[in-house]
Amino acid sequence: MYDVKSPHAEDFINDAEIQETLAFAQEHKSDRALIASLLEKAKECKGLSHREAAVLLECDIPEFNGKMVEIAKEIKEKFYGNRIVLFAPLYLSNYCVNGCTYCPYHAVNKHIPRVKLSQEEIRREVIALQDMGHKRLAIETGEDPVHNPIEYVLESIRTIYSIRHKNGAIRRVNVNIAATTVENYRKLKEAGIGTYILFQETYNKKAYEALHPTGPKSDYAYHTEAMDRAMDGGIDDVGCGVLFGLNLYRYDFVGLLMHAEHLEAAKGVGPHTISVPRIRNADDIDAGTFENAIDDDTFAKIVTVIRIAVPYTGMIVSTRESQKTRERVLELGVSQISGGSRTSVGGYCEEERPEETVQFDVSDTRSLDEVVRWLMQNRHIPSFCTACYRSGRTGDRFMQLVKSGKIADCCQPNAIITLKEYLEDYASPETKALGEKLIAEEIQNLPNPVIRKKVGEYLAEEAAGKRDFRF
Repeated sequence: MYDVKSPHAEDFINDAEIQETLAFAQEHKSDRALIASLLEKAKECKGLSHREAAVLLECDIPEFNGKMVEIAKEIKEKFYGNRIVLFAPLYLSNYCVNGCTYCPYHAVNKHIPRVKLSQEEIRREVIALQDMGHKRLAIETGEDPVHNPIEYVLESIRTIYSIRHKNGAIRRVNVNIAATTVENYRKLKEAGIGTYILFQETYNKKAYEALHPTGPKSDYAYHTEAMDRAMDGGIDDVGCGVLFGLNLYRYDFVGLLMHAEHLEAAKGVGPHTISVPRIRNADDIDAGTFENAIDDDTFAKIVTVIRIAVPYTGMIVSTRESQKTRERVLELGVSQISGGSRTSVGGYCEEERPEETVQFDVSDTRSLDEVVRWLMQNRHIPSFCTACYRSGRTGDRFMQLVKSGKIADCCQPNAIITLKEYLEDYASPETKALGEKLIAEEIQNLPNPVIRKKVGEYLAEEAAGKRDFRF
């Protein structure tokens, strides 16, 4: 076994251990006694090891695969209820010095327009997002030390937090930028970011190096060890993920769980979120040329087993996926989705930006209002809550509340209140009518009578003009 306390990438993402795990899973994919015992263990809601999870992923026994789905749904309900957190990406710049073969922003692409938003342009984008009703953003930018230095990112964060438009305010900025130094992570923490997000793309070192032939991102170890440096820089919450389709999905599935285990062992808390994007077409990128693409059933099973293996971790699916696919995986374990997303630089003010700056094709093109209404029609509570970050419930403090089952006492009432805020300020008449009915039902379903009474009184005071719930 590997040393989980080691800071070296090839120790905690150990190729020999992954290969042995895959062989073990293949050997035991029909082992009824072993799989039955793993499913019983999964019901305890304390997670599974990467090797145990690999066996479930490989399982070829239909009745046990059905039980996995049932257990995943039960775990999702226990820890996350019917809440779905909403966010949107905000692309700041597509200048990039890397040679990633799956991304149209790669440095070799000479025909794509290169764009970097000014602070005034960022302001207009944020106002457009606020007018939709968004409260949580994930900022994205290519890696370019000249055009996109850390100072630009920090200034952009300050700009985003400073904007107040009508009833709009961005309350949480998550950051998805290239691997950097402990010092820079400390600066991001001081700027008040939420989660630091970085996708590994693939955990297979040889495949990684082939996919990243040039640029600073080609350094596998530096990229893979980024989460350790981020947490050393004081960032409590980090978000991991791979881009399924770049490499054999079984390998990356195991690597992803090993990374989560490493962070839990070495830093005391695992990833706050895990993202599961799949490769998509974009500009000069043809997703059909990537032979490791996975189908919808495989994708659904990956989500199912991740939910079982890491029950406390949030799971994210973006608008890369269609409405149909998102509806399926929401039931299996996904707890966060994007809505009304644009994946181009300046895309929220479309009259000012060409679509040639799109990073990848979006499958779910509905507006935020349509996504909110769809979620409610499927008995989910769309949540715009960011209270945990503003109250200091991050890192191990957040995870302790999740593991104890007490997080619902914070998240469920806050989800209801922020949904009410959205309905009052942004929703269409149809969405508002549906939401008001759902809120009334969800208040009655709150299990804690004290909290139920307080939420009811809180909203009644707001309706009477005695309180403003915008926080």
